Amino acid sequence: QVYLVESGGGLVQAGGSLRLSCAASGLTLTTAIGWFRQAPGKEREGISCISKSGGSKYYADSVKGRFTISRDNAKNTVYLQMNSLNPEDTAVYYCATGQLYNSSCPRGDYWGQGTQVTVSS
Repeated sequence: QVYLVESGGGLVQAGGSLRLSCAASGLTLTTAIGWFRQAPGKEREGISCISKSGGSKYYADSVKGRFTISRDNAKNTVYLQMNSLNPEDTAVYYCATGQLYNSSCPRGDYWGQGTQVTVSS
């Protein structure tokens, strides 16, 4: 069984910060983890991934320089530190895992329930 649980979302003013957590169990501990987001009226967007060792990372252009992904395998948790947030970052954020797609990112075989991030102007 593979379970992913996101937390840390909330309401924040533009320019503020949030740290999202993805708590993993089952086979996800030694598997790459990806973060995705779904904004109203938009397609699901892959924004960041991290390899099982933490040595390889990916960031979408939309978040590069503002978001930082990390993992603590001892805590079975992947984090997404989000700084300099703007209203365009408003979305439901999901973490996912599964079979490897590349060195940093998994296929979306398993998903968490999502956590809402709302950035006010």
